Amino acid sequence: MKEFLLTDSDFKKIASLVYNACGIVLGDHKREMVYSRLARRIRTLNLANFKQYLDYLETHKEQEFSDFINAITTNLTSFFREPHHFEYLKSEVVPKLLLANRTSKRVRVWSAGCSTGEEPYTLAMTLEGLFPSGWDVKILATDLDSNVLSKAQYGSYTAANVNGLESHHLKRWFLKSKNGESYKVKPELQKKVHFKRLNLLQQWPMSGSFDVIFCRNVVIYFDKETKDQLFKRYCDILAPRGHLFLGHSESMGKEHSEFKNLGKTMYQKVADE
Repeated sequence: MKEFLLTDSDFKKIASLVYNACGIVLGDHKREMVYSRLARRIRTLNLANFKQYLDYLETHKEQEFSDFINAITTNLTSFFREPHHFEYLKSEVVPKLLLANRTSKRVRVWSAGCSTGEEPYTLAMTLEGLFPSGWDVKILATDLDSNVLSKAQYGSYTAANVNGLESHHLKRWFLKSKNGESYKVKPELQKKVHFKRLNLLQQWPMSGSFDVIFCRNVVIYFDKETKDQLFKRYCDILAPRGHLFLGHSESMGKEHSEFKNLGKTMYQKVADE
């Protein structure tokens, strides 16, 4: 017998709220995950079951809705995850940008769905020293979950979190705690990344275009209609011949002729004729 009752009706309502808020599809196979994550909120609020929680959510939306969404959204990431993407960025994309942007000397990179910060910090480490001094290179990192965003901004990681990093990266960019159990991102690396809370399905406040967008292991939770809308919006905000990187289990349909498939979930915006 479970601690809290979660009826089919409760689950459908939760799935509907999540889909309407951020486009994430919660199928029946996600029921256990939903239970375990929201059970924490029910305990915290001293409620009796999921129906009571949903009633509470309805009457305290301003206070609770952010915690509700934070509890549901999945955050799984690591430094240099899918390393071929960063290798391609360094060896193929950057040389093109040095040529294409030589007049403006401006480069913009967006980590969309940055979770606890491993991806944008990896981007900053990868791009370090590749552009001459005087170039304006900025990395924007956004996420829907305010809790993971706070952790990303603080930039403290366990020894297990940094396990895959090469020793020269650890020495160059991290401060090791006295007990050796945690590593703090150095301010020099932190200042290279600008963190901001953003719901990808709502209005974007950014005005200029981006040369590179990393949106990995984010659209896997969206249905096809939501994905297609997002890909079109990415195309609109990408600079001519800009690059989009998706997660290893994600793909873009052939109907998206505005992008050229480069293989290994890497895409390039097709230049206007």
